[in-house]
Amino acid sequence: MRTLLSICMLAASLVIVPSALAMDVLRILAWPGYADPDIVAEFSRRFKVRVELSYVVSDDALFEKIRSNNGADFDVFAVNTAELQRYIDLGLSAPVDLGRIRNHPNQSARFRDLAAIPALSRNGKIYAIPYTFSEMGLIYNRKIVKTPPLSMSALWDPRYRGRVLAYNGSSHNFSIAALLMGVKNPFRLSDQDIAQAVKRLVHLRRNVLTFYGSPEEATKLFRDNEIAYMFGNYGMQQVKELRAAGADVGYVVPQEGALAWLDCWVVSAGRKNQRLAEAWIDYTLEKNVSQSLTARQGLANTITPQAASAGNERIIWLEPVENVERRQMLWDRIISGDGFENY
Repeated sequence: MRTLLSICMLAASLVIVPSALAMDVLRILAWPGYADPDIVAEFSRRFKVRVELSYVVSDDALFEKIRSNNGADFDVFAVNTAELQRYIDLGLSAPVDLGRIRNHPNQSARFRDLAAIPALSRNGKIYAIPYTFSEMGLIYNRKIVKTPPLSMSALWDPRYRGRVLAYNGSSHNFSIAALLMGVKNPFRLSDQDIAQAVKRLVHLRRNVLTFYGSPEEATKLFRDNEIAYMFGNYGMQQVKELRAAGADVGYVVPQEGALAWLDCWVVSAGRKNQRLAEAWIDYTLEKNVSQSLTARQGLANTITPQAASAGNERIIWLEPVENVERRQMLWDRIISGDGFENY
């Protein structure tokens, strides 16, 4: 009987295991908050697939993850419109079949005409579907800073040396420095502009406590230290998380303007199942899923029309920069400790 039972158990396992191995897998590369566990679990249940989820906290890290294996490690990923062009140029992204994105007509009017949004299309083909957006304003500690700041230059204020947090991202930091320098287009810097920006960013490095990556890391640093100012790379997502953690923070769009990103879902050129990748994109545009992003993370979604607010006229949508590799190389040197006299 024991032998017979063992044979039956073995037979049962041989039925179950191949079925599990045959299950389709969707591999997602996303930013924090874009694919919460319950959202992923519902997609997995509905489509009877397994989901492998990875997170990224900087544009530079995202590019390296996709480029390292020509996109073959992921099926779908989230990237902002300013970065998208180099993925298309290098053949790392694939066109989206808009006919399979059934919830696209439910997006707000400004996101329905995809051809009118810079960088989304190439040769008549759509390469990305807008998902969420935010400006990157200035967060301040109202217990320390009694008067709301007017300018992003507050990050350089020597009175708060060691009490400032900034974001560890090469392109954004050069663009912020350019805005403070009065450069007309912060995404197209001349050699002279770059040289001046390096000096400003070296001074910033000397003023900040550290450079953060994820919203969670920034919140912990804020709570564990007497931080006065923080560059809000994740915008209202960070404000919401900080307030939930008990921090008394304010948020402003500075007078020189705030960079703003529009993140989109993109199908990887190395995808294993394009239909499944597009099913994920369509799923995230369902009203309850998109609205949960706003409710939980404080980020704007592309389904619910955004109310007009003060500061909207100072929003500067991200654009591709003049030389991504040079900005990254210089930024790596800056945060490693190089002084501006070495450039």
